[in-house]
Amino acid sequence: MSQTVLITGTSSGFGKAAGRRFASEGWNVIATMRNPEAGQALAGLENVLVTRLDVEDRASIDSAITAGIARFGRIDVVLNNAGYGLFGIFEGVSREAVQQQFDVNVFGAMDVVRAVLPHLRANRAGTIINVSSGAGAIGFPMASVYSASKFALEGWSEALSYELGSLGIKVKIIEPGGAPQTNFMARMGGETATVEPISDYVPFLDQIGQVYGGMAEAADADAVEKVIAAIHEAATDGTDRLRYAPTNDIAPLLTARRGSSEDEYRALTRGMFVASQA
Repeated sequence: MSQTVLITGTSSGFGKAAGRRFASEGWNVIATMRNPEAGQALAGLENVLVTRLDVEDRASIDSAITAGIARFGRIDVVLNNAGYGLFGIFEGVSREAVQQQFDVNVFGAMDVVRAVLPHLRANRAGTIINVSSGAGAIGFPMASVYSASKFALEGWSEALSYELGSLGIKVKIIEPGGAPQTNFMARMGGETATVEPISDYVPFLDQIGQVYGGMAEAADADAVEKVIAAIHEAATDGTDRLRYAPTNDIAPLLTARRGSSEDEYRALTRGMFVASQA
């Protein structure tokens, strides 16, 4: 019997590409998004159910899970992909904007998992894949709130992996770097427009803008393909591996974060993010 994956945020980006990949591999796909009208491309594929799920609306989460099980009989993999990035100096970010960043990136994923766990627990099987970011391991300036949300997602995922492992349920984390082929940066730009500008930070903003411009140019041209391959691997490899970092652009920083001393790591990142005073 074909396995079934429920994916959040499938209207574009990684979610849409993952839906296509799993459908092409013969999986049943529950492709969820806030506006199902945006899912016509997926709706035309075999064994794909496009249905509404807004991670900030718990009733829609319950309805999507119920509809998916009614259509395909069970859910084997949950891919928490829905999310966005808030970019700007922390002091200029309103408390309401911080709350929404966590409502989507953290509490939304938690609510999806909480709603589906009774089903996975009854089956004593399943895999939960949470899409994080390199910013879930590294604190990026100008992305402090986004990094905070992804740090929270990763800490929760790691702790959850031990709890659910006792029931035969796996938890996996995907840590992409930059992905210029998605609309992530476009939405980030829209969110940034809501951040209050503070003139004292202008010199730092100019300097860090140059840093991020160079990082964007170094982003993997095939980032989407690499991330989708990692998601598929996480869903099918049968291992207890927790983290998958598929793109080359973020790899050196992740290696430094986890494979060097704190002093070495801080020297590297300060060299990147802090302008020389000479």
